[in-house]
Amino acid sequence: MTQFQRLVCLANSRKGGGRCVAGVLVDSGEWVRPVSARINHEISRQERQYKDGSDPRVLDIIDVPLLHHQPSCYQSENWLLDPRSHWQRAGRAEWSQLLTMEQHPDSLWINGHSTPGRLNDRIPIEETETLPDSLKLIRVSRITLRAPTPRAGSDDAKRPLDAVFRHAGRLYIMRVTDPEYEQPHVNNPRRVHELGESFVTVSLGEEFKGYAYKLAASITERARIEAGSKT
Repeated sequence: MTQFQRLVCLANSRKGGGRCVAGVLVDSGEWVRPVSARINHEISRQERQYKDGSDPRVLDIIDVPLLHHQPSCYQSENWLLDPRSHWQRAGRAEWSQLLTMEQHPDSLWINGHSTPGRLNDRIPIEETETLPDSLKLIRVSRITLRAPTPRAGSDDAKRPLDAVFRHAGRLYIMRVTDPEYEQPHVNNPRRVHELGESFVTVSLGEEFKGYAYKLAASITERARIEAGSKT
């Protein structure tokens, strides 16, 4: 049976040919990640769009049609969505509301495992068995976006953008999957971009070649909100 759950959207990130959407329930503060019935759980545009055809944005307050809780290993926040019903926009959240949802974990799950050029960005899948969740909303005083130097013959559209930040005294370098930042900065001639105080939604993705990867699924800059560019 379909039930509409109201959440603050805190990620609408790229995932394969679709998106990974996640947010926090307004009434309980619990995380919810709506997922499809497909093997990789990505959500298509048709499955996540509003009645007018527009796409949900980070900070939208949304009524999402869900069928039932469907946790998958450490991704305990997963709920199967009802693809037959439109999502409904109920408003917008502000910076002050994000402050009430901020989390203060001692670390972003398990550290000490890194891919070349990154830091503390992945966890061996066998070490994820005891993890209770896969989503965190943290606030950082600054964040650096770092695009790799183009290589001859490479496809710029597929080059990753990395986020560099400190949290709880630890340095993290992980891939950005927030489309609002990914493409504009990857294609910008400047290779490094400095941002001020921001919220970062960190997501622990599904297993890939024996690891679960930490992803900067969404970045929300205080300066952009106060300037009105995300309203």
